[in-house]
Amino acid sequence: MKLIHLKSIALFLIVSCPYIHWANAQNNTQNNTQNNTQNNTQNNTQNNTQKKTQKEPQVACPAAKTIKAPLLYGIWQVTFTNPPAGLPGKAVMLLEKHQEFSDSLAGIVSRDPVIAAGHASKAALAGDVEDGFVILDESSNNISVSGTWNGQLVEASCGREVRGMWKDTSASAPPDAPDVPFLMIKRPGW
Repeated sequence: MKLIHLKSIALFLIVSCPYIHWANAQNNTQNNTQNNTQNNTQNNTQNNTQKKTQKEPQVACPAAKTIKAPLLYGIWQVTFTNPPAGLPGKAVMLLEKHQEFSDSLAGIVSRDPVIAAGHASKAALAGDVEDGFVILDESSNNISVSGTWNGQLVEASCGREVRGMWKDTSASAPPDAPDVPFLMIKRPGW
């Protein structure tokens, strides 16, 4: 129930942001036109001098090894390379704070359609991020592990990209189930 509530809030915020920014931009345009007309000549000389001498500060990404779980909270687009039969090549993942372990991750992965035995279209996730590695267990039935995610944060991605291997560990997986490469990209706005 709490997850549905969080999803509803997230969807509302995602939908609302463009309207808020549009209204703000419209107000700023009206106010700036009046102010700019009065101060245009005086400010142009000062601004041109400042632009030549000032450089915009560059925001450095934290090193992948220093990234903690809160930076990974949000919605991720996942792409699999050569997924096993019955599982789609794309998924959407929501990562958030684990309710019991504050330094850990919890969430959901959604895949449609799923026709592989041992897997559901929505599966629970739980795991950790440590020293630049993202380790998640997936459970389609909230009892047993049906898949494992072993990924590494991509350096200089500011915690917005993870590459790794997914493995089918469901009861119906063959004993020699292959590792499936994946790429996770965090959606903007989180």
